[in-house]
Amino acid sequence: MSDQDRYLLLVSPLMEHSPAFDRAAALAKADGAALHILAFDYLEGLATAGLVNEQALEQMRIGYVERHRQWLEERAAPLRKYGLTVTTEVAWVERPLQEILVRLREEPMTVVIKALEHESLLSRLLFTPLDVHLLRECPVPLHFVSNAQHALPRKIVAAVDPFHRDDRYEGLNDRILHEASKLADLCNAEVEVVYAHDLSDLSAQEYGFGSGAGYFSSVAAKRLFDDQGQAFDDLAARNGIPPAQRHMILGNPAKVLASYADAYNVDVIVMGRVGHHGLSRLLGSTAETLLYKMPCSVWMVAPEIVD
Repeated sequence: MSDQDRYLLLVSPLMEHSPAFDRAAALAKADGAALHILAFDYLEGLATAGLVNEQALEQMRIGYVERHRQWLEERAAPLRKYGLTVTTEVAWVERPLQEILVRLREEPMTVVIKALEHESLLSRLLFTPLDVHLLRECPVPLHFVSNAQHALPRKIVAAVDPFHRDDRYEGLNDRILHEASKLADLCNAEVEVVYAHDLSDLSAQEYGFGSGAGYFSSVAAKRLFDDQGQAFDDLAARNGIPPAQRHMILGNPAKVLASYADAYNVDVIVMGRVGHHGLSRLLGSTAETLLYKMPCSVWMVAPEIVD
């Protein structure tokens, strides 16, 4: 692998060790990549405290950031002994999303890795979490680590949706398979491809479904299924996926993928999004629903930006 690859691990300001540390270190070691560990600190109470003067506040801020920096260095030291190039950084930033996006524009990373922070539905409705903002706007592959049983993934699933008439989806599906295959090669892992399809797909309307007519022709249903299967096989074949590793499953994509991941001990699901304005559709469901429903880690792939 190229020694120019750089991984960015985003860590919590709470100074807690998460499986994301082990996953990032294992992937970087396997890839021969450099790992940069970045923490964003900002304590609202400390930043706005009015009971002490500005000089005292600054000293408190510096002391907190330094303690966090030392904590990160303690985590990085054993990794360096294994030959990894690891750098650490703590930044005092009120709005981390904007800072992350600026940094990625100035110094692109191979992947951004972060522990998934599970938020309640009410919390997500009232306040959009950083994870969802990153999912919408991160321009590079984004790996959310959750329930990681193995430091290096052993079983990887690529979730695709090839049955769209929009060119953006076709290119994105190829990117998903490319990322999944690359990750599997890196980890010496198995890779499977799943197409979870249902009749709510917009393309199904041309077959007489989704019109509310309430009458489903068996001939039309078979033609729809055959055409979906052909599109799926064409996609998999041109990306070198053997027939035995292709799975076309009828059902709601979020439920199908969650059930498949649970039943087959999947470590990572690689999936895509179509950009900020297309967030409402991702493999037939919303990206946020898929993100929080999966019983395993996810690897999000953004569409290629064409100028």
